[in-house]
Amino acid sequence: MTKNDKYIASVRELEIRLKKKGELISDLGNTAAILKKRLGYFWIGFYFLKDNRLVLGPFQGTPACVYLSLDSGVCAEAVKTRSTVVVDDVTKFPGHVACDPNSKSEIVVPLFNSKGEIKAVLDLDDDEFSSFDEVDKEWLEKIAGYFTDRI
Repeated sequence: MTKNDKYIASVRELEIRLKKKGELISDLGNTAAILKKRLGYFWIGFYFLKDNRLVLGPFQGTPACVYLSLDSGVCAEAVKTRSTVVVDDVTKFPGHVACDPNSKSEIVVPLFNSKGEIKAVLDLDDDEFSSFDEVDKEWLEKIAGYFTDRI
């Protein structure tokens, strides 16, 4: 199965679950679980923008940092630039925040509300270098869009 096929299967499953418009936290948790199950990346989760920092939300993977500053790190960069950030080697990213030393590459996608304000980020880490590419960016931005009217 190609990466694209894995995302197609993920989105099919997500659309069925999200159609029910359940609780936001539950839907984000199921989103992380589906992506983890289908894609197998090391860590997948959400951080909410609250009080000028990012706060850990639903996730799948090893224990994570509860709070992230907006001063440094890949998640902070996605908030500052209001765009998806792909990092092939986190050890070369200035100010990288290492919540888990096994993380080698990362992609972070901002989640916007219907007013265009960033309310959260979708963060994926992998324990291999250069795991994320344009296929991930395209699909994860689509998935983030499912929450625009809900976050």
